[in-house]
Amino acid sequence: MEQSAKMEGSRMASAALPEAVEPRKKSNFKYACTCAAFASMATIVLGYDVGVMSGASLYIQKDLHITDVQVQIMIGILSVYALVGSFAAARTSDWIGRRYTVVIAAATFFAGSLLMGFAVNYAMLMAGRFVTGIGVGYAIMVAPVYTAEVSPASARGLLTSFTEVFINFGILLGYVSNYAFARLPLHLSWRVMLGIGALPSALLALMVFGMPESPRWLVMKGRLAEARVVLEKTSDTPEEAVERLDQIKAAAGIPKDIDGDVVAVPKKDGSEEKRVWKELIFSPTPAMRRILVAALGIHFFQQATGSDSVVLYSPRVFKSAGITGDDHLLGATCAVGVTKTLFILVATFQLDRAGRRPLLLASTAGMLVCLIGLGTGLTVVGQHPDTKIPWAIGLSILCILAYVAFFSIGLGPITNVYTSEVFPLRVRALGFALGASCNRVTSATVSMSFLSLSKAITIGGSFFLYAGITALGLMFFYTFIPETRGQPLEDIGKLFGMKDDTDVEAEGTSTKDKVKVVEMS
Repeated sequence: MEQSAKMEGSRMASAALPEAVEPRKKSNFKYACTCAAFASMATIVLGYDVGVMSGASLYIQKDLHITDVQVQIMIGILSVYALVGSFAAARTSDWIGRRYTVVIAAATFFAGSLLMGFAVNYAMLMAGRFVTGIGVGYAIMVAPVYTAEVSPASARGLLTSFTEVFINFGILLGYVSNYAFARLPLHLSWRVMLGIGALPSALLALMVFGMPESPRWLVMKGRLAEARVVLEKTSDTPEEAVERLDQIKAAAGIPKDIDGDVVAVPKKDGSEEKRVWKELIFSPTPAMRRILVAALGIHFFQQATGSDSVVLYSPRVFKSAGITGDDHLLGATCAVGVTKTLFILVATFQLDRAGRRPLLLASTAGMLVCLIGLGTGLTVVGQHPDTKIPWAIGLSILCILAYVAFFSIGLGPITNVYTSEVFPLRVRALGFALGASCNRVTSATVSMSFLSLSKAITIGGSFFLYAGITALGLMFFYTFIPETRGQPLEDIGKLFGMKDDTDVEAEGTSTKDKVKVVEMS
């Protein structure tokens, strides 16, 4: 009898344990993971365009008889057009929500892909690049923001890095498309390569309807009941869901004790938008200025270190390294895509273990070594055009693959992860749009100048220049980038010296009686 009582007591204790120590709910993690994956699929369109243009540009130049300058403009101009899309997406995502902004990104890229696929001349092709660029701008702004806002702190690095995973997967698809359709007749090959990009965007538009809206956007609109449901499905524990909701309410200026299905938040007028611009750009506090510098800096160095030159012009770089023949060039380019995709998966599972800062510093240091090696190899090959130097060719190929590997374990995925984390809620959309804009401007500058730069200072000299910029980036990251792993989004500003969001919002928000609770019947 006594033994039976002990066994019964043991069973009761075991049953009570999950209530006392609530473990992470696997179903909740899977749900958050699915939402992040669906949203991040929007960035496939950017990756596919980057990958496919590296090979398609060779055939476009032959078919349309355009110059190297026109090729540079055609490839790089998409980043300029993406600027328009990024700023439009910031306003759109605050207006209609993050989820439907993803639909707009998919629909715009779908239209642009078809326009490029049916282009009959250079002018029509450039029109397609404009429409595609708008879609890319929408995608690169809204996907990381949505993913960061829906993710629990314990897995935010993993889930937010999905955007870079899908960019790299898109690049690989673009490379494979180059290789698969290269044997078609010249006038068809590049058109099929570009036009088939409409397929993933059509699939994305359908998948979005299975995603919930961002809980932070719902709170900004006063829809607390809907936000609570999403948070309960995406948080590790019920307690975390409650804590996240309280933090988001504080950041949105809603008093903690105000609750209900729908809260009538004071209507924002034009002065609210001016206040956001003033707080972030025109009259920032020292802490906000440091956040902005960190975000813009990481976006600038991600592109200024030459990643687009390696990815967009990889067939030409391999040709300079001594590889000949379209099949060999496109095959080597596919190896770049495979390497990027494999190593981005490594980074995905290490961001929440190793942390952002260690991976970023290790990645940048590795890239620096690879760029010096690549510059050396290409310079030696260029100085002996009539002689094959196996060690220089091998060094160049090895350094290209190692460069994209180092880029993919740190600077590549961490840029979007970090930028989506550091800005406070009230300026997050604008802040991320500014970061994405800096990224696209730098990308356009690099991609539209690479061929001309290579002619001016040799292709090896170009990569020595990128190595110098990478060294500056390494010093910047060491000085300006604090670790954010595991921190709730609403607390990250404190790492930069910012006051608590509750205190900041209290200064610009009216008293409680301006907020009216309306219970849904």
